[in-house]
Order: sequence, then structure tokens, then C-alpha cells
Amino acid sequence: MPVPLLDVNAQNLPLEQELQAAFQQVLRHGRFIMGPEMEAFEREVAAMVGVKHALAVSSGTDALLLALMALNIKPGDEVLCPAFTFFATAGAVSRLGAVPVFCDICPVCFNLDVEDARAKITQRTKAIIPVHLFGQCADMDGILKLAAEHGLKVIEDAAQSLGATYRGRQAGSMADFGTYSFFPSKNLGGFGDGGMLVTQDDELAEFARVLRVHGSKPKYHHHFVGGNFRMDTLQCALLQIKLRHYADYTRRRQRNAAHYTEALSALPGVLQADPAHCRCVESQQAWLAKTEARLVLPVAYAHQEHIWNQYTLRVIGEGRREALRAHLSAAGIGCEVYYPITLDQQGCFAALPPSSRAGCAISHQMAGEVLSIPIYGELTETQRLEVIASIAGFVGA
Repeated sequence: MPVPLLDVNAQNLPLEQELQAAFQQVLRHGRFIMGPEMEAFEREVAAMVGVKHALAVSSGTDALLLALMALNIKPGDEVLCPAFTFFATAGAVSRLGAVPVFCDICPVCFNLDVEDARAKITQRTKAIIPVHLFGQCADMDGILKLAAEHGLKVIEDAAQSLGATYRGRQAGSMADFGTYSFFPSKNLGGFGDGGMLVTQDDELAEFARVLRVHGSKPKYHHHFVGGNFRMDTLQCALLQIKLRHYADYTRRRQRNAAHYTEALSALPGVLQADPAHCRCVESQQAWLAKTEARLVLPVAYAHQEHIWNQYTLRVIGEGRREALRAHLSAAGIGCEVYYPITLDQQGCFAALPPSSRAGCAISHQMAGEVLSIPIYGELTETQRLEVIASIAGFVGA
């Protein structure tokens, strides 16, 4: 049985009547830009994540860009970010003429290594962007402490982690700004591009609102150069419908992850990542050698709620990741490598100072080992068993 990596229609089509009603509502009132559904959606997201202000914007990328602009990041400023993540995090920094400085990651949770970030702070460092990758938060206590010690601004890139928690606090709610994405593949997937910027700070929120509409307030009076970062009213109306079901979407993904972990950990040579080896490459390598692990499963830390945007395996051994990828693909099972090239290795950043691209060995290792398998909430038990059986066939071969 074919199992796609993601099936957006399995989630969207059961809501067809509600979605069509929302479309009709927007069609009839005609306020297609910054209409009442946008304001309502902003209030609902703000309430969900426990922040005072939420601004609907055109994409998760633009949410990052708007946050950086509102924090007055300028050409030549340095911004710390992980080397192992989607391009938008560093791309937004570079678009402002600032310098992304790439930090290594933890081999267990795939998130930013605080001590490596500490070692890369200079007099030009102005901000840090932790990415809550794959649905689990970065070490925010360590990151916020580091930022306070050095007077750095913090932007949480929570594009993949809306609803994840860290010690009871919502992803995106802990820093100067938090950003989310509603790209169709996200847990709260829209019907095109869309994003959200959130903050607890009244002044930052007001400045960001002005920048969102070309820096104008009142209309046609421009005191700043902003951008066109608005989310369409229709996208907000449709996402409002899905937001009501979001807790259920999360529970289903968590159920799927638990099923995978229980079944796959029973296979020979398959182990779950051990948080005891977080951020220590020597300890991690010794553990891998001692256990003779061939496949490492992801872990949800006890102090966090993981929302499983991805269920990402580590396939140990040269060439084995590509072999498993080919094996799954031949069986009709969707899988993907997030991410095959780290940001410090991207051609567009080749001209950056070597110090901005140094010391990302774990990121490089992960780029050669990771493979994500289907985890979306609408997976049936039969489909999950198909995935498990295929991986079992590979491990036992």
C-alpha cells in the first residue's frame, strides 16, 4: 500500500463544507485585505500561545524578516542561527545586509547548541534565532540566559512548532518575537503561504504593525520603509476553521509518533536517542559504537511537548541513509531528507567570513544521516504498519 509523506486532502476535505462557508463569507463582505477574519484569527492565535499581540503576515519567512526589521537589525550586524535548518532563517538575516553566523546543533534534538553559540559571539552580534526544529523547542532557558548576558535580541523561529511547549511555555512566546508558518506542510497548514508574528511587547508590536503596511501610519504617510507583509483575509478565514481542530491534529501526530517509537525500538539495532548524550559529540559517538546502533529514533524530552512536524530517523553508516530512502521509495512509502545541505555549506553564503561558517561538524553529520517518514495525523494504523514493516525489512536485511 502506498503511503505518502503528506496528504493534505486527508485533513482538508473533511472540512470542505466549513471551508466553503468561510470562503462565501469573505466573498460576500469583500474585505479581502485585513478583513475581520484576519483580526479574529490573530486574537485566537494570541490566546492559544499566551501572548498579547499576534500579527498575521504573508509567510513564515516574512515573519522572520519583519521581526528583524522591527528589532533594527542593520547591515554588518551579526545574527546567530543554527546551521541545520530551512534556508529562510538565514536568508531573512542576509536580506537585510546582516551576517548570519552559523552555530552547531545538538545531535539528539537537532536544535541549536547553546555553548557553540556562546563561543561565536562577537562585538557585532546583535541577535540570536533559535529554531524549534521538527516540532520540539530548543533549549530556551540556556538561550535566554545567554542573550541576557550579552544584550542580544531573541527571535524564536517556531515555523514548525506552533503549539509545542517548553517547561509549560508555548513555543514563540518566550522571546522578543516568535514566528510561525502556515505553509501547507505545517501542522496548521494553510491553502498557500501565510505566517504569524507574535510578541508580548506593546511597542514592538505597534512598530511591526506599521512596518507590515509599507511603514505607513496614517495611510500614505511613511515614516519608515516597511514592506507588504499582510496575510490575505481568505487565508485567515480558512485557517480559523482548522485552528478549531488543531488540538486533535496534535494528538493524532503524537499517537503516530508513539506507535512508531514502540514498534521500531523493538527491532534489532534500532535505539531511541538518549538525551544523556545531548550536545556532546564524543559521548554520542561512544554511545553509538558501544550500542552498535544502526537506526536512531527521535526523542521527545520530558520537559517538553513535541508536536511532531517531522518524525526524523538517523540512519547510521555510510551510504545506509540513501539505501533506506531507496528501499522505502520502492515500497511506495514517502520519505524526505530535511536537510541534505547545511546552511554554512550553501553556495550563496560562500563569501561570508570563514568564522561565520566554522565549527558545524554535528550539523554536517546530521545532514548525512537524517530521514523523515510519514507522520501526518490522518495516517491510518494500516499505513503506519506498512511503514514499520518496510523499515523492519531493511533493518533485518
